[in-house]
Amino acid sequence: MRDAVIVDAVRTPIGRRGGALSEIHPANLSAHVLTALADRTGLDPAIVDDVVWGCVSQVGEQAGIVARTAVFAAGWPVSVPATTVNRACGSSQQAVAFAAATVISGQNDVVIAGGVETMSRVPMGSAAKNGEHFPPNVLERFGVEGFSQGIGAEMIAEKWGFSRTRLDEYSLRSHELSAAATDSGAFEKQLAPVAGLTSDEGIRRGGTVESLAKLKTVFKENGVIHAGNSSQISDGAGALLVTTSEYAAAHGWTPIARIHTTVVAADDPVIMLTGPIPATAKVLKRAGLSIDEIGAFEINEAFAPVPLAWLAETGADSTRVNALGGAIGVGHPLGGSGAILMTRLVHHMRDNNIRYGLQSMCEAGGMANATVLELL
Repeated sequence: MRDAVIVDAVRTPIGRRGGALSEIHPANLSAHVLTALADRTGLDPAIVDDVVWGCVSQVGEQAGIVARTAVFAAGWPVSVPATTVNRACGSSQQAVAFAAATVISGQNDVVIAGGVETMSRVPMGSAAKNGEHFPPNVLERFGVEGFSQGIGAEMIAEKWGFSRTRLDEYSLRSHELSAAATDSGAFEKQLAPVAGLTSDEGIRRGGTVESLAKLKTVFKENGVIHAGNSSQISDGAGALLVTTSEYAAAHGWTPIARIHTTVVAADDPVIMLTGPIPATAKVLKRAGLSIDEIGAFEINEAFAPVPLAWLAETGADSTRVNALGGAIGVGHPLGGSGAILMTRLVHHMRDNNIRYGLQSMCEAGGMANATVLELL
């Protein structure tokens, strides 16, 4: 029986908006991790059956199948095909799921899955400004003038009763854990430094609840969501080598983890960001596992209420959730985040001998991917 395994995973450090990575074309940023992955594994690019690449804002420099352009930029053979996937913030996590499906089914033997987003160069919302992609009948169906992730975050905070102080405390945790992981060298084996950047650029040290209290709320005048308890606008890319156990053995590769189970789920598109809750329930049921059997969780920190509501509903051990920090601390380069989180997860599992890991992230439209990995 064919399976799907991750041989290796690599990512760029995450650059802050206008920072160290902002001068790099997204195809070249993608090519950097493709090249790094090949160098680390001894991969001959000529044997790659496909490159499946997540990217959200597929306009401007990220248009025209940025995955294929990345293959060219990496100097790989023109015989290597590529495609670009958009499932909003979960795009590159979906890329891994598609890669796994094609190798398990026998359509492919070797797939590179990953993603990129250079939000400094292609700003969020560039593809469709002012919600113009929603026809009136869709807005009428849900009784809204538009869909807003920020308003969704405010709705979650209100529904679950999270105060601004609670959200800010969680946000400080993200920065503190990100800093601690950086200082301990936890990320070193997974990073492909670029443009002189050797660590995640957005980490802020020494923050306090009092300093965050001075920030103005963004989406609601008397709300609780502000820049300090939201994910950072960022640049970054990640890539994973996906194949079968049999093919890996034949090529002398020792995989890190098996892609045990993948699902996608959907929830209310107005509150929007609660998708990881049903996605987690769905993936655990399909995997035949309990929440307590999962030793590490990556739940994307789009906004602080998202992982907090997820924790409240799942009952997961909070010490196992985003133990190395998250997007509030280091940033969220949209189409690259799924691959970056999975890269963090597989290396964390290997470094700490954790058998099962689970990743989920909220996505526009109320969707969410969830993936269970098993250490090999």
